[in-house]
Amino acid sequence: MNDYINTYKTTTYKLRGHKIQSVKEEMSLFATLDNTIMPDLYGAGDVIKCFEDKIAAELGKENAIFFPSGTMAQQIALRLWCDEKNNKRVAYHPLCHLEIHEQDGLKELHYIESFLLGDKDRLFTIEDMMGMPDMAVVLFELPQREIGGQLPSWDHLVEMVSACKARGIHTHLDGARLYECLPYYGKTAKEVADLFDSAYLSFYKGFGGVTGAMLAGPKDFMNQAKIWKRRYGGDLYRLYPYIISADTAFELRKNRMTAYYKNAVKYAALLSQVEGVSILPAVPVCNMFHVHFTESEAVIRDQLIQVMTTCDVALLGGLMSLENGGVKSEMTLGDAYGEVPESKIIEAIEYFKMLRR
Repeated sequence: MNDYINTYKTTTYKLRGHKIQSVKEEMSLFATLDNTIMPDLYGAGDVIKCFEDKIAAELGKENAIFFPSGTMAQQIALRLWCDEKNNKRVAYHPLCHLEIHEQDGLKELHYIESFLLGDKDRLFTIEDMMGMPDMAVVLFELPQREIGGQLPSWDHLVEMVSACKARGIHTHLDGARLYECLPYYGKTAKEVADLFDSAYLSFYKGFGGVTGAMLAGPKDFMNQAKIWKRRYGGDLYRLYPYIISADTAFELRKNRMTAYYKNAVKYAALLSQVEGVSILPAVPVCNMFHVHFTESEAVIRDQLIQVMTTCDVALLGGLMSLENGGVKSEMTLGDAYGEVPESKIIEAIEYFKMLRR
């Protein structure tokens, strides 16, 4: 694996995500600021308030609060809805981030019970929701990252949210990649977020900021979230480096998502021409998709190293071995893909085809 990583780092043309900047390049942003911008103090100050107000307006919510991490923001959001309902049960997809990546933080810190909706290899449906007991809140992740960035249809999404409301169950949007969904739905961020009682947005994924997240919702709910943010240690002494990076990245890339989406559809179609490659979903519905192979990670790794060495193009990002003995790679298209000459991409794809015949 080290050979793959080292070769990847030295390859000129990388197709995944955005160009990784050096620390010096990241920090150069601050040299462009004027002297009127003052730092925040423990989560308070104009620099953070202005950004929070802007995102609250973007999402159509009464208030928004900046958090150092989405993990913190979402655990707090679900805790608050559980407290409001006096019900310690939440429902979400089996591969929800809270279930598989947070060391059971929701359960260990808040004693909240999770109810898994549907099967792990597909989106959950209205039929899956009919069988769930009374819940405080249902979390919807748009797109569903662990299954290739899949999305329910707009009508199906509205149907599921409406079913929750009819039962008096709150809905929360894991919108870490919300803006990446907008081209497919043909909706604004506000139109999507309006469906949900609360929403979370990440600034380091599709936007490429240093880190940070925003939680948005009703005023009373957000007042309680701010208290919990302090309890979690989220009111760092200074948050402005994250705020300025997040705001800059948001403004830079919020209107590029359609281009990223179109490139994902184009690139997935090229990869699908390679023997033994399957794309999930077959036609991407956002700028993310998964690439699956039936061979072992070692075989695919060696072939991709040959492509990088010969063509100077990294066709995929990291590799992950699967339980069935195959391997997958997650592709998220951003600025990097558009900066690579199309001729180089075609050359690398053709060489990959030759290796796999």
